[in-house]
Amino acid sequence: MTTDSRSRAAADLTRLTRWVDDFPEPGVQFADVTPVFADASAFRDIVDALASIGEGADLVAGIDARGFLLGAGVALELGAGVLAVRKAGKLPPPVLGREYSLEYGTARLEIPADGLDLSGRKVLVIDDVLATGGTLGAAAELLTDAGAEVLGVAVVLEIEALGGRGRLTKYPLTSLLRV
Repeated sequence: MTTDSRSRAAADLTRLTRWVDDFPEPGVQFADVTPVFADASAFRDIVDALASIGEGADLVAGIDARGFLLGAGVALELGAGVLAVRKAGKLPPPVLGREYSLEYGTARLEIPADGLDLSGRKVLVIDDVLATGGTLGAAAELLTDAGAEVLGVAVVLEIEALGGRGRLTKYPLTSLLRV
């Protein structure tokens, strides 16, 4: 990743991220990056920075839902395909799924089990925020179980106090901004 693209992306995130206390539950501080994505220049900086780490990927997996936006932009930059890793119940069966824990409960991610061969595909997994690492770890494991080679995982914002990085030691991890 170039220093310039990462520096611009980090500055954009610092300037535009909206922090919301007690959402979605009391005690949780939510990092809303929606204003960052709504700024065309900031969105371009983030896509450029993430694409610069995706060399060799032929598929970008974006995690439901903000990861879809990032994944699509990065995939276009890389000339790669894009895969939406969905929350449970959003895809018709059959699906492959993985349950995981997050800071305020449990959830499940799914991908299609039919019509998509991930064997040997080189995948970059992208999401917006790394908190406890449950979502990103589950997505990477789900893709690995489906036969893909996860080249790395990337987020725009990492909340260091929640320790998510420690759950992702199997994969190279890039964060554009660590707070």
